Amino acid sequence: MKLTALCGGATLLALSQSAHAEPWQHSGEVQVQQRGFFQKKPHSENAPKHWQGSVMIEPLWQKVTDSSLTSVKLFGRVDSHDKERTHWDIRELSYLTYWDDYEFKIGIDKVFWGVTESQHLVDVINQTDSVEGFDGEDKLGQPMAQFKAVKEIGTFDFWILPYFRERTLPSTEGRLAFPLPLLDAQFESSKEHNTLDLAMRYSHTLEDWDIGLSYFDGTNREPYLQQRPNGITPFYAQMWQLGTDIQGVFGDWLLKLEAIHRDSLETYFAMTTGFEYTQVGIFDTVMDLGWIAEYSFDERDSAFNQNDLFVGWRLAFNDMDGYEILFGLSQDLGSQHTFSAKLEASGRVGENWKWQVDAWAFASDQSNSPLFLLKDEDFIELSLSYYF
Repeated sequence: MKLTALCGGATLLALSQSAHAEPWQHSGEVQVQQRGFFQKKPHSENAPKHWQGSVMIEPLWQKVTDSSLTSVKLFGRVDSHDKERTHWDIRELSYLTYWDDYEFKIGIDKVFWGVTESQHLVDVINQTDSVEGFDGEDKLGQPMAQFKAVKEIGTFDFWILPYFRERTLPSTEGRLAFPLPLLDAQFESSKEHNTLDLAMRYSHTLEDWDIGLSYFDGTNREPYLQQRPNGITPFYAQMWQLGTDIQGVFGDWLLKLEAIHRDSLETYFAMTTGFEYTQVGIFDTVMDLGWIAEYSFDERDSAFNQNDLFVGWRLAFNDMDGYEILFGLSQDLGSQHTFSAKLEASGRVGENWKWQVDAWAFASDQSNSPLFLLKDEDFIELSLSYYF
């Protein structure tokens, strides 16, 4: 069996080829970040009026042998205003061993499921680190034991998740926060953090289609926010979820679908489906332009993407510095004045430096929309990273 499992951007095979010369390999990132807000946050004297700065470090150590991989990735950020955004985490602390067509991993790790751009419905193993980014892409490390079997009929993954982690949420001292203070979390399970969650996934490639089927049973990573007279209480209910993620590749076209059926405090169906079409070599250059369109439906009226259309464009310069720009607009089809827009741009400077610009804008005239709380939170985020 070929060793093609991804780990830190390199394959196990590539890592193992250099392991004999240097058993422990290290790398990492140091980042300086500045957020600028265009409006003062109403009803908050402590939140920064315009600027919010921070510094982040994320070192990684890996040790590879002929049959194992040990990974340690730490994370820490210090923020100038938000005490909740000043935090640290163990993103990875895991030992992986593999033999024949099988893998076994134990420790702390991150697992990603999903194919769509605007949201990842099926991605439920890791908790969201929401003080890191608004889009939900950043995740906390999850304690786990994972067993993988790679067979001709497909790949089978099984997880045991012995500890639940609460979602990180901004404090009233920061931005993108709730108008009331956060209170201590409550749980449906009497075991609270010490629940034993289970997950499994089957994935396979059939000609032009990549198909994933997943099941999760445990504590809901998405808290129900219950308003009290003196604040907001995150409530973590139990849930089970069936999910599928499907992607078809047809030349320059990608067809995508994510769909779930979830049974928690409420039972509902949600899906995101769409396409991405790439124009290769636009204007007789080496640049590629991707056209993205996705529709999201959620049976819950309170969902962020209850009945939304997302359209976006991804411009890849295909140059030595990896310049790339993504612009996207998500429109609530039930309310003309409820939408969000994002801009992401990045590129390298030399071999070790990378710059990134992220910007978000929000609008809503519907008081029951989740975007209504964010209508004064338009911001731009400037980041400069050094990789070592």
